[in-house]
Parts: sequence; C-alpha cells; structure tokens
Amino acid sequence: MTCHGHEKLPFRSRLPLALSVVVAALLCLIPWSGTAVAHGSVVDPASRNYGCWLRWGSDFQNPAMAQQDPMCWKAWQYDPNAMWNWNGLYRNGSAGNFQAVVPDGQLCSGGRTEGGRYNSLDTAGAWKTTNVNADFTVKLHDQAGHGADYILVYVTRQGFDPATQQLRWDDLRLVARTGSYAPGQNYSIPVSTSGLSGRHVVYTIWQASHMDQTYFLCSDVNFV
Repeated sequence: MTCHGHEKLPFRSRLPLALSVVVAALLCLIPWSGTAVAHGSVVDPASRNYGCWLRWGSDFQNPAMAQQDPMCWKAWQYDPNAMWNWNGLYRNGSAGNFQAVVPDGQLCSGGRTEGGRYNSLDTAGAWKTTNVNADFTVKLHDQAGHGADYILVYVTRQGFDPATQQLRWDDLRLVARTGSYAPGQNYSIPVSTSGLSGRHVVYTIWQASHMDQTYFLCSDVNFV
C-alpha cells in the first residue's frame, strides 16, 4: 500500500521512529531541568555563567553569539550545563581553606568543581562586562534560601588583565566581608573601592549556612 507515492512503513518500523522522536523531545527538555535544583549566584554584576544564560538561554544555538558574545559562545560549546546550572557552582567541605581547594587559574570554576562542568569559566578573554562605579552593590540571589555565614567580595588589582590572564589568588583584593544572613532570596552587599579603572573581575565567595557549601563566583565589570 502506498501513500502519496511513498511506501507506508509497517507498524514495527514506525514504532522505533516514534520512540526516537519522543526521546529527542525529552532530551531537549533535560538542560532546563538543571535550574530546578535551586541554589544561587551573583546576579548583579552577573556571574559569568548567569550572564551567558540570561543573554542566550532562550537562543543558545544562535551562531550570531560567536561574534556578538564570543566568550559565552565558547562556554556554551564547551558544556551547556554550565549555563543551565548557573546556580550550582559550588563545592562542599572547603572548611574555609579556599586557597587549598581552589588552585590558581581555577578560581572561576571553583577548582574544577562538578566534574569540570564549569571549566570554561576560567578561560581568559573578553567576557561581557557590567559598568560599575567606585561604589557599587553586589546582588546575590539565593534561590534555595540557604542563608549565609558570610560573603566575601574581592576585586582584582589594578593592572590585572582578565582578557589575557587567568585569575590567581594574588590578583585579588578584599573589598567587603559581611556578617551572616538569615535564609532569604536576595542579599545586597555594598562595596567601596578607589583607584580602579577599566576591566576587572569581581570575585564573590558565598559561604552558605545550611552546610559547609561554598560558592565561587566571577563577575566581569568595567569601572567607569
């Protein structure tokens, strides 16, 4: 029997095809499921992977990203789950000894945490920046309501070039240390600096309160 000039597939031939379509559809949904496991991140100035998700999450296969936002393009190509799971860049059991568990050159990935999912965030390059003044506010979104024992905010030294250099601990200057935050959704950390201009990295360490869980978050800024 034919249909529009083509042989009609028998039922047993059509079944695997139908199943493959269903499986493909489900796989397309899987990346979005990562954001359901809520934790949190710095949303302003946006952390690297949160910014990539915010700008391109609904259009992440658009080839125009390669020219318009090349560092995000590379990150999406390396592992899309780093963006879908923008709220999961943490490691457990640091015991406050962050330099021991996060080596130089791996600060933006939290020491290659989560099986290397976030490794692309350590790449030096022209990441999109947020313009800030000498005094600005870091805004952290705590989806899970973990609370915070404290939050540390660093800014890179003048002369550090994030376009060509991977971040090291010696490149950072502490500009804010908070006390504890009760579990909530949004925390604001006022930051005051002086003598900074041009491109820098704001490095935020969020020590959650519910367990020894630490978030390591790189945000790219331009001091104006």
